[in-house]
Amino acid sequence: MDIKWAALGQVFVVSLAVSVVVVVVFSLGVLAISARQVAEERQATGTGPLAAAVLCFAACAAVVGYGIYLIVPQFH
Repeated sequence: MDIKWAALGQVFVVSLAVSVVVVVVFSLGVLAISARQVAEERQATGTGPLAAAVLCFAACAAVVGYGIYLIVPQFH
């Protein structure tokens, strides 16, 4: 059995980087939802923070969906 260490290292680095990015983007989405609630308490519009939160959560969902697409075998 031969282990291709370079390929294993690449997979590790890419998966670690994508995981960190998804966590940061999700955290920004939660922060934006919080900012929206603060804006509504101050009788201001929360449209900007809501748009940012939706964008962050959509980006997270897209990354997760793409990962599932890569894992599930494609039958043609």
